[in-house]
Amino acid sequence: MKIIDYPDAEMMMMDLADTLASELKNCLLVHDHASFAVPGGTTPGPIFDSLSAVDLDWARVHVMLTDERWVPESSDRSNTRLLRERLLVDRAASATYVPLYTDAPAPEEKLPELAAALAPELPISVMLLGMGADMHTASIFPGADQLDHALNGDDLLVAMRAPGAPEPRITLSAKVLKSAMSRHIVIVGGEKREALENARHLPPHEAPIAAVLNGSIVHWAER
Repeated sequence: MKIIDYPDAEMMMMDLADTLASELKNCLLVHDHASFAVPGGTTPGPIFDSLSAVDLDWARVHVMLTDERWVPESSDRSNTRLLRERLLVDRAASATYVPLYTDAPAPEEKLPELAAALAPELPISVMLLGMGADMHTASIFPGADQLDHALNGDDLLVAMRAPGAPEPRITLSAKVLKSAMSRHIVIVGGEKREALENARHLPPHEAPIAAVLNGSIVHWAER
């Protein structure tokens, strides 16, 4: 694991957007397409804003989420909605979106269908992850009902329910996260930096982010 400290979050977001764009461009030099996995939540929004304006052959980029809440896109809880508003616009509007949600009462009903669409994108070319103060990443939460399966199973996608999560989730498994060709983790604030340092000394069942720290580049700013 490598940690890059930035003087402020604004600079970090711009620099990280440049890094991700450069990696995607390099991938497209040698491959027909690049797969690009990103988190939801509020932290990566400024990164998406910068990326969407980058001069890149977006028509050959396949964008997907690392995890999704099992809610329709019309919900303000939808990570897909965030992507469509902040990343899949401007020049990036021509990117192909690989969804992790389809209309069904529960994610288990659609796991095979969604996993089949995901499989051709693997290994993911460029991945951006976030981390919660509880040391979860994607939707692999401490105490989740399918935690062991998400960390150690062979499935590409796992349906998750976790304490404090209002709705079911669907998440890329640790197997998929760890296989990414390039993996970045972005965190902001002292609380998350402390959580990251703690995670380095804990097993993945207590700190799921620990499962993917090896080989990752962590980007951190205080605020």
